[in-house]
Amino acid sequence: MKIVITGATRGLGRALVAPLAKKGHTVYGCGRNEANIASLSAAFPAPHDFEALDVRDFRAVQRWASRILLSVGSPDLLINNAAVMTTPANLWEVSEEEFSRLIDVNIKGVANVIRAFVPAMVSQKRGVIVNLSSGWGRSTSPQVAPYCASKYAIEGLTKALAQELPPGMCAVPLNPGTIDTDMLRQAWADTASNYPKPEAWAEKAVQLLLGLSAKDNGKSLSVL
Repeated sequence: MKIVITGATRGLGRALVAPLAKKGHTVYGCGRNEANIASLSAAFPAPHDFEALDVRDFRAVQRWASRILLSVGSPDLLINNAAVMTTPANLWEVSEEEFSRLIDVNIKGVANVIRAFVPAMVSQKRGVIVNLSSGWGRSTSPQVAPYCASKYAIEGLTKALAQELPPGMCAVPLNPGTIDTDMLRQAWADTASNYPKPEAWAEKAVQLLLGLSAKDNGKSLSVL
């Protein structure tokens, strides 16, 4: 399978690369940090392919997608994983800049990647689109209102997208659960270690991801 992953240099995205590659799938990933991309490219050389870009930049995403589509065709699995979280605070205490950055990455970035890759997938009437959601896309907690807002948006966006796809395709919002990532440690350093490491999570997640098909279209799923 040809698998595209955003936010592939850290956290859950990075944890998915190794088990997917080990199973013989080719991974095409992106991330913002050039040094991390270089490290990933060294660990997983061609045919895997990794590029430094910001999903907020549609032109950069479009160029990346065009290069991949021209080289190998449409992906079998597209995983929108790139996301950020604001520092925990009451909503009125979150700065406009921090709030806007989260919305631009977590929602607009997903739309940019869909806009760049999905037309080619639709033309083939095949492929699976997974947009990473959250438990906070289906429930709420204090001091994470911007993140909740973005992940509720991902749930709605993905379910509507699922209704727009031709038969044979699949789009799902996926709640990964609570994982001990850098993002979680940034927000809740004291309790993050109580949760599974990304590598342990990825072993379960890969089984679910590779088993998705048209029968799952539009379902809100979770890695259990």
